[in-house]
Amino acid sequence: MSNMRAAAMTSKAWPFEEARRLLKRIEVSGKDHVLFETGYGPSGLPHIGTFGEVSRTTMVRRAFEVISDIPTRLICFSDDLDGMRKVPSNVPNPERLEQYMQLPLTSVPDPFGEFESFGHHNNAMLRRFLDTFGFEYEFISGKEYYESGAFDEILLRAVERYDDVMAVMLKSLREERRETYSIFLPMHPETGRVMYVPMKHVDAKAGTVTFDDETGKEWTVPVTGGRVKLQWKPDFGARWAALGVDFEMYGKDHSTNTPIYDRICEILGGKKPEHFSYELFLDDQGHKISKTSGNGVSIDDWLTYASTESLSYFMYLKPKTAKRMHFDVIPKAVDEYHQQLRAYPTQDDTQKLNNPVFHIHGADVPVSTMVVPFAMLLNLASVSQASDKDKLWGFIQRYAPDASAEANPDLDAAAGFAVRYYKDFVEPQKVFRLADEQERAALEALVVSLKSDEAALAVIAQKNAQEGKDVALPEVNWSDDEFLQSIVFAVGKVHGFDPLRAWFSCLYEVLLGAKQGPRFGGFIALYGVEESIALIEAGLAGDLIKPTA
Repeated sequence: MSNMRAAAMTSKAWPFEEARRLLKRIEVSGKDHVLFETGYGPSGLPHIGTFGEVSRTTMVRRAFEVISDIPTRLICFSDDLDGMRKVPSNVPNPERLEQYMQLPLTSVPDPFGEFESFGHHNNAMLRRFLDTFGFEYEFISGKEYYESGAFDEILLRAVERYDDVMAVMLKSLREERRETYSIFLPMHPETGRVMYVPMKHVDAKAGTVTFDDETGKEWTVPVTGGRVKLQWKPDFGARWAALGVDFEMYGKDHSTNTPIYDRICEILGGKKPEHFSYELFLDDQGHKISKTSGNGVSIDDWLTYASTESLSYFMYLKPKTAKRMHFDVIPKAVDEYHQQLRAYPTQDDTQKLNNPVFHIHGADVPVSTMVVPFAMLLNLASVSQASDKDKLWGFIQRYAPDASAEANPDLDAAAGFAVRYYKDFVEPQKVFRLADEQERAALEALVVSLKSDEAALAVIAQKNAQEGKDVALPEVNWSDDEFLQSIVFAVGKVHGFDPLRAWFSCLYEVLLGAKQGPRFGGFIALYGVEESIALIEAGLAGDLIKPTA
């Protein structure tokens, strides 16, 4: 590990850059462990942003564990004492929740009837979500921390330094909001509701706050023991101070609040953590992905069409760059992930630490058994009109006789994903066309070249002569990707396609109904020479074009 650690100290991979910043911090503070935190508002269900935040934080934690033996912890904090300010629409009988507005989520009945409260339900969903993906974390309930007294010291300090904390907040608020704002949200002693009201008096000596409720009745309550919670921005900074958080990442939409969180943390006696602000995901129109509008890809969407690891790979890439996250990024992510898996065993320590798969798996990187790329499986599903993965396996095992569902589990899963993805996204978009005169001649020549050894070698020799090359002809091997690709390439050159990509566009548009496609020699090897000849002949006859109604 010493060589790996030395390489990690200079690695340009972003998790190592963050880990080195953290190491400097801990060396100065002298702490005996590093505390990573992710925060969660339990008003809704976990989503793809939750996965991204926890997976990326885990990547930094894993990188830190390479460069240092100092222990690490990751806590997932749920702000479940927050009041319910609107009834979610995606629950059974939402109208029944109207009477519980402003109650803490942990005091609102569970509409699903499974847990003691709606907050407990959503906390359970969060833990199940994190456990499903194998994240290592400690769960912290805000309700438990406030009510147990774990935050009492910080709350008393917030009373003592109330004016200083308020000054930070008031600078960030509009004038009308300033008049009613308080950093404290008391729990009403009778109704239990979270009170969004100004404070009439803050008594630092007694550790109490005084306020009027909506009826005008005055109340004085201690800030300790869960009787008062902090507004969400002060809560962020206070939590950092109370827990001693060393690292937290969040989306760019939070980044303008970073100076507020930091300053409040410092006022309350803490040391602001290292933070990492990541860019937000965009939909196919370039708009920010939103839970409420439902644009873009959900976590369930992604896992319907590809593996968790491919999603982790996508999360690793350029976190500070806004990226489109639509369904069309999935095939590329799958194939790139497996390319990196295949490269990993051949790499030196420096290259391994820069390889995304190290940051997904740590040192225990699995072996890829994807002998057929995902993009190729999609094309195979298309031309074979496969309705299940078993049909794809018939072609795969002829191409790779040693492959099997048992020996190649990632390929088996990908075959199932490919059929599903093809049916939902590729098939509805397919548009075939007829070949023009030049293309028709080339396609007919390709059929001839695929029918005999002599014809195949003749077209390759013709291409070599045209280019002035005096080279030996390849060995005939009808199951070899490279030999088949050399035939396809030679036919395109001999028939005057310039640029040559116009020839490949013809193959994709006439035979696959798509604008882009696979390396065609590999496709023929997988689909079969006889089957490919039949496909080309069907394309020439116009049989692939669906009649319009």
